[in-house]
Amino acid sequence: MTERQGGYAFPTSAVSAEDCREMSEVRAEIDRLDRIVVALLAERTRYIEAAGRIKGRVDDVRLEWRIEEVVSKVLAAAAREDLPPDIAEPVWRLLIDRSIAHEFDVWRALRADEPASAESTVESEKDLRSMP
Repeated sequence: MTERQGGYAFPTSAVSAEDCREMSEVRAEIDRLDRIVVALLAERTRYIEAAGRIKGRVDDVRLEWRIEEVVSKVLAAAAREDLPPDIAEPVWRLLIDRSIAHEFDVWRALRADEPASAESTVESEKDLRSMP
């Protein structure tokens, strides 16, 4: 059985979190949710790769204003879903950092034959590579 949310068909849970009585039920539901999260992260990564393809300048790969915009939207969504911000924010900041690193790799791979032309490119590469 599946449930549709936001255009996605998710397998529905066998039991709600409130109704779980056994750890096997909890683990089965966490495993189900992990499969969904992985599928969504894979889709998100495809858009990150598209960004790496579309952006013309390395300086555009990491935009601080955009990072803060994404985190703000995530924290608002987390509040609506009763997800504690001390879980949501660090998880998303790490996701964003890793996504930017991947986007940079895509950006650079697509331009491997192009000569590096600006000092800002070198500085941006250093900034991107110094992320956690």
